[in-house]
Amino acid sequence: MATTWDERFAGDEYIFGTRPNAFLERQAARLTVGGAALSIADGEGRNGVWLAEQGLAVTAVDGSAVALAKSKRLAADRGVTLTHIHADLDTWRPPADTYDIVVGIFFQFADPVLRTRLFADFHTCLKPGGLVILEGYTPAQLKYGTGGPKELDHLYTRELLERAFADMEILELDEYEAELSEGARHVGMSAVIDLVARKGK
Repeated sequence: MATTWDERFAGDEYIFGTRPNAFLERQAARLTVGGAALSIADGEGRNGVWLAEQGLAVTAVDGSAVALAKSKRLAADRGVTLTHIHADLDTWRPPADTYDIVVGIFFQFADPVLRTRLFADFHTCLKPGGLVILEGYTPAQLKYGTGGPKELDHLYTRELLERAFADMEILELDEYEAELSEGARHVGMSAVIDLVARKGK
């Protein structure tokens, strides 16, 4: 898996762009300066670097050393620092009760087994009152083919997210279609679902 992603991220181009994900950017008012943020599958750093620019202490985890090297360059260009962890998400586990925010944007390489475990880790690694900020593609994305996996069981539905985060307060859960423009890999009309949920205190 790591070799595949290293090949995908090879070259100077930031394949998903350098601007943060639009949904994440819209959550700026929910962020607390000085808080600890975990960005899962952060890739080339567009989201983790933006979070650091908002004043958060960011841990960016990814399985591709090539992507993380580009993230470090982007962070240096923007004048921020992140903690980068090169790890396989199949085996890496975040520490419990550590983060104020967990961000997961389009990490839909995860099959149902891995996704279930990652979602459970989101619960345990958050401090009380912490937020999950999540965006993914829905099954309707298959008709567009503008990004994301081809496997139906890798995609998110409202029911899936409601079940996975049933013990949290769901602050936002929106399913819609929108034009994405995120580098060369996420371009065009897309079917997405957004979640913001808060762990109980």
